[in-house]
Amino acid sequence: MQYQFLESDELYTSVKTLTNVAKQAAAAVQKQAKKTEKLIGEIEKPINVPSLPAGFKVDVPHFDVTKRLNKLPRSWELPQELYKKHLPKYNVGTIYRIQELLNAGEGYIGQTVTVAGWARTVRDQKNLCFIELNDGTSFGGIQIVVEDKIGNFEQVAKTNTGFSLKVTGSIVKSPAKGQLIEMLVADPTKHEVVIIGQADPEEYPMAKGVQKPETLRQKAHLRPRGNFFSAVTRIRNNLAYATHVFFQNNGCLYIHTPIITGSDCEGAGEMFRISTIFDNDVSKIPQINGKVDTAQDFFKKEVNLTVSGQLQVEHFCISMSNVYTFGPTFRAEKAHTHRHLAEFWMIEPEFAFADLFDNMEAAEGYVKFCINYILQNNIDDLQFLDKRVKPGLIDYLKDIVSKDFVRCSYTQGIDILLKAQQAGAKFENSDIKWGMDLNSEHERFIAEKVFQRPVFLYDYPKEIKAFYMKVTDDGKCVRAMDMLIPQVGELIGGSQREERYDVLAQRIKECGLKLEDYGPYMDLRKYGTVPHCGFGLGFERLVMMVTGVENIRDVIPFPRYHGSAEF
Repeated sequence: MQYQFLESDELYTSVKTLTNVAKQAAAAVQKQAKKTEKLIGEIEKPINVPSLPAGFKVDVPHFDVTKRLNKLPRSWELPQELYKKHLPKYNVGTIYRIQELLNAGEGYIGQTVTVAGWARTVRDQKNLCFIELNDGTSFGGIQIVVEDKIGNFEQVAKTNTGFSLKVTGSIVKSPAKGQLIEMLVADPTKHEVVIIGQADPEEYPMAKGVQKPETLRQKAHLRPRGNFFSAVTRIRNNLAYATHVFFQNNGCLYIHTPIITGSDCEGAGEMFRISTIFDNDVSKIPQINGKVDTAQDFFKKEVNLTVSGQLQVEHFCISMSNVYTFGPTFRAEKAHTHRHLAEFWMIEPEFAFADLFDNMEAAEGYVKFCINYILQNNIDDLQFLDKRVKPGLIDYLKDIVSKDFVRCSYTQGIDILLKAQQAGAKFENSDIKWGMDLNSEHERFIAEKVFQRPVFLYDYPKEIKAFYMKVTDDGKCVRAMDMLIPQVGELIGGSQREERYDVLAQRIKECGLKLEDYGPYMDLRKYGTVPHCGFGLGFERLVMMVTGVENIRDVIPFPRYHGSAEF
């Protein structure tokens, strides 16, 4: 029974008040989102990468392989058959996925099948209706031609962008250019179009043409319907799949490391605190000597969301050899840049009986495998992104995998920057000296301008790196490495880990950390210690590189960053 409200009713007044409050709240959220985007625009500036001075040239540095732990280099190449993704069969009811039909070429011609998805376009031409249906499994949809013989033809002809449909028809060879097959719905005894869900074109946001990624971020529940984000999502999926293919087929075990941790891997202190004792009423928070009494909290101590799974995955490395973890990590950084998120995913392998040289070979093999994998399995998505997002993207990716990555020490890198500066290169941070933490302009200049290919910088000053990295014999550097990519900057950071108990203990103290917080980690250096190494890669930055997308918030389904945790 429908209740007819009168303006004098108390219930009517309450409902109207709640409606107004909801509208005001929604307006406030939208206003804050606009303010945040404006702030981002003001903070973000294009990175200045100086041009290469005329005549400036540097030979590829000599890489002394005699110092490596394992004398022979290891190949991380995988069998060619692993580069092509197995096409799945979608046996959910009687529905065929559009990707399966398109990939089969002429294999389904003459067969009657059922597909389901969302209408991208609908064109009504008297006795025919043309629908482009897409179910998200492929970049392109399938054209469906509906004849007026179908009983509900008039209703079908009135559908629009965003309608969800279930269609049964015959696969036929398409007379149109650019498509091999299409679906014909013409036999009322065998074929049908079922309208499952409607979308009012006046209200449906995705019916208003091409929208900017910034706008789509405010419509996170709908943005996978568009070409841009659906292409990014499919590539993200295949990069995750390729990650497991690469490490699993190179003998690494997948370890699930904890999200809740009592240690700070990076030593930066920018972590999200987890607690069950905090209350809006401050008087109810247990305190001792003016401080929060964490002994009364859930874990009886201060714990946080993890910034890295490395310390935990090392436990398994020093037991089960090569391992890796791939999971969410969290940083409480109040950063409004195109490269920062509060929640993101990290890939962190760890290799036993290996050193920094092995580490670089594994990292190079992994990145090349991922790029080649996407070039083979997502070419339609890449072609769209090449055209709409980053012109030249496909050639850029092919260039990365076609060349050997350069190995260049930090000291050699500083020398290159100083010589380039003397030759006329203009850096915004011109105070270049040994011991500095390089800026993005310096990193990109080395990779993008000097060597024009990816570069490993290694053996950094210990003062600018983490406590767990192996100290070199001279005590000045640590066996760290960063992978620098043209047009991107740093993509991977890694190191050989410090396996010597006394040296590690000293480094923890030097970095201002508490030795007691790392008891189990230190124990690994007491009971059967071995040289080992590993690296970390922010998965979203890999997706950015492969897709050409410049803002990290556009390569993750639900971005979390300072001031925003919508959806």
